[in-house]
Amino acid sequence: MQDAPRYTFRQTVAADATRYGGGSGLGAVLKLLVGNRMFRVTFTLRSCQALDRVGGPLGKPLLAACRLLHRWTQHSAAMDLPWETQVGPGLRILHGWGLVVNANARIGANVTLFHGVTLGQKDDLLPTGRVTHYPELGDGVWVGPHAVVIGVVIGDECIVAASSVVTKPMPRRTVVAGNPGKAVAEVTIPDIPHPAPVGTASAMLPGSATSPVPG
Repeated sequence: MQDAPRYTFRQTVAADATRYGGGSGLGAVLKLLVGNRMFRVTFTLRSCQALDRVGGPLGKPLLAACRLLHRWTQHSAAMDLPWETQVGPGLRILHGWGLVVNANARIGANVTLFHGVTLGQKDDLLPTGRVTHYPELGDGVWVGPHAVVIGVVIGDECIVAASSVVTKPMPRRTVVAGNPGKAVAEVTIPDIPHPAPVGTASAMLPGSATSPVPG
């Protein structure tokens, strides 16, 4: 799974914009900010995380203001995607209504999430106490409408069918369906509409086709 912190704000925003099919330049980003409520949520998430890394006397008040803005974009999009969530570059959210993501979830690069998806924690009650597990989606994962992933790892390029409830880990390139979710097929062609070139960090450095977004 691509490690989100290795990418800059500029690179992640460029990758997110690419996933929506309009390019990654400043014009494409501005168009998406005006007209796409799902992109606005990911943009304010990226902004909060960038400001959290700034620190200093200006960092905290700017982050507080950005967190309020992120709360507003989530409310307007009717979804819950906490700014603390680790999200790799190239996230695309389709429709978005009812999306709920745990703040401790980890989402890889080029992931596609539909409306009603839940990425939640799993708590095991043991004699020694409560053990909590958080969900993790690998790179290129596609999660269909109203699917639920509870506290497990979904391997790279998996497809999670609509309304599935996944409570067990799934290996790379698995089609998961049902309640409880089971492996029903192997993915031969990953479903990644407009993939961003994020195989390596160098693919998104200044001068590449996906990096004209100002940092």
